[in-house]
Amino acid sequence: MDKGKRNKRGARPPKEKPEFDQYILDLARVTRVTKGGKQLSFRACVIIGDRRGRVGYGVQKGKDVQMAVEKAVNNARKNMIRVPIIKDTIPHRVEAKFKAAKLMIKPAPRGSGLIAGSMIRNVLDLAGVPNASAKMLGKSNNKIANVKAAFSALQSFKPSALAPAPAPVKASVENSGGAAAPAAAPDSAKPKKTRAPRAVKKDDGVTHDKTSAAA
Repeated sequence: MDKGKRNKRGARPPKEKPEFDQYILDLARVTRVTKGGKQLSFRACVIIGDRRGRVGYGVQKGKDVQMAVEKAVNNARKNMIRVPIIKDTIPHRVEAKFKAAKLMIKPAPRGSGLIAGSMIRNVLDLAGVPNASAKMLGKSNNKIANVKAAFSALQSFKPSALAPAPAPVKASVENSGGAAAPAAAPDSAKPKKTRAPRAVKKDDGVTHDKTSAAA
């Protein structure tokens, strides 16, 4: 009987897919010494993205891990940036530096995939970049400094690379009303220029017009 009742109720409704995918890049325990003693908290660095060109990161602290992650996700929503994707890769090579962290990201041909370390790979993957190559040029192992350098690089594209391509110009030009432009008038329809009568000298020494002489 119980099984029949459970089947009548039906299955649970499917969970809604979140707007952004997230990845916890760093999770650390932080201890702060105060006058009243040591205060323990957690610091979370989270990357979020929709895999369609938008990505963000957030760093926040909380009394427990769940609170720190939730605050970091809310902070990442405020730090969202848009990454331009042209021909399944980034427009051109970019470099950026943040403190001791330095990195380089350059475009890659289709089919190459993401050739990068774990941190930059996660940022580009959540941004939706299918093909790119990246390399760490600095000696810093600080994950937060490296992710800030990565976001600084993704915001340094040239404005000319972000501008859309100009639309092709059509051969036939149309008026605003939609009707075709009138064709040029033929040479026969154009008014002909009349020449002034030329003066003719006769033997009598008097100057006569050519028209009167003909008469």
